[in-house]
Amino acid sequence: MYPRWIERRVREELSDTRVVLLAGPRQAGKTTLAKKVAEEHATFLTLDDRTVLSAAKDDPVGFVRGLDRATIEEIQRAPELMLAIKRSVDEDTRPGRFLLTGSANLMTVPRVADSLAGRMAVVDLLPLSVSEIRRHRSHFLEEAFRGNAPKPNDLVIGGDLVAEVVTGGYPEVRLRSTWNRRRDWCLDYVRAIVERDVRDIAQIDKAQQLPRLLRVLAHHSGQLVNYSGLGAPLGLTHVTTQKYAGLFEQLFLTRLLPPWSNNELKRLIKTPKIHFLDSGLLAALLDLSPQRLAGDRSAFGALLETFVLSEVLKISSWTGQRYSLSHYRDKEQNEVDIVIEDQDRKTVGLEVKASATVTAADFSGLRKLAESAGKRFILGLVLYDGDSVVPFGPNLFASPISALWN
Repeated sequence: MYPRWIERRVREELSDTRVVLLAGPRQAGKTTLAKKVAEEHATFLTLDDRTVLSAAKDDPVGFVRGLDRATIEEIQRAPELMLAIKRSVDEDTRPGRFLLTGSANLMTVPRVADSLAGRMAVVDLLPLSVSEIRRHRSHFLEEAFRGNAPKPNDLVIGGDLVAEVVTGGYPEVRLRSTWNRRRDWCLDYVRAIVERDVRDIAQIDKAQQLPRLLRVLAHHSGQLVNYSGLGAPLGLTHVTTQKYAGLFEQLFLTRLLPPWSNNELKRLIKTPKIHFLDSGLLAALLDLSPQRLAGDRSAFGALLETFVLSEVLKISSWTGQRYSLSHYRDKEQNEVDIVIEDQDRKTVGLEVKASATVTAADFSGLRKLAESAGKRFILGLVLYDGDSVVPFGPNLFASPISALWN
């Protein structure tokens, strides 16, 4: 069993909060972690069981009544339970009453978010990070926000890095020894999510277009979102495309990365980028095998950017700090792939490069970001497929991608 560094945070939340929701994609390891942290005497119920689901939907209050401490899995399948849980924890306010798991982001559903406001903590669990796979906790963000260029102690480069990226973090994928077996698992997984889980969170008219739209999004991962352009080949309007793309984000398949700006209003009106949350799923959808990438690395850049973003999201989830992530792009098309800000708006910029060499020109976006952020700018890194940390000016370094699991 792999360690999950977020376990400590889940236990802390259960120690002082009545309800804790462990949210994340299916097959990311929520059940394993929930069983580990739940008390031995807690009742365990899963709404993937048809009988349990029927009981929860038919009589939510009766279902919850009498539960002392309980773990309820896949809560998005019966959101009616939320009001019953609210009533129960208002009557009995002990912490740790309910540990819920969900494969959809329920906090985007107003009636769910409002029903347990102030009573529930939400912890996101994404698939395995490389730090967890290699069983040593990453301190990448702590070092970066101290202004130190993180150094790798477990170097992965070249073909080994490609293999890591195209495999991704789902535990089940890592049990399969060949690319074809891993790809098939990913494609079957995506098909099951689209065909089954979408129905739990939305009523849609053109469900047959969802798999095609997901593939279109895969070809645009790491790019600015243009819903009109994305939906037009499928006969979908701008509004419908945005709605359907939002479902993929709710199901933890994709993630919108907002634009960075010193002006909070501009952040809201500028264009976000879309990313997949697992590089293995993205590689499967694009059929980017290690063999194909060995012959042509032109498609590896977007895949690697998704991989780095996912790693940063995972690391940030267990640090105990609140970080916000965005991307930088100015009128002159200077760009930074990932901008990380802490609670004090101190800023670290990450540029991702699939090459084994770095030049001063690769820091143009980071220098512009440093000018815009001013004294808040702490560090700029070009993460590359190399083995050395190289300075490129004040607070600017080229650093191996392996530093992410430093």
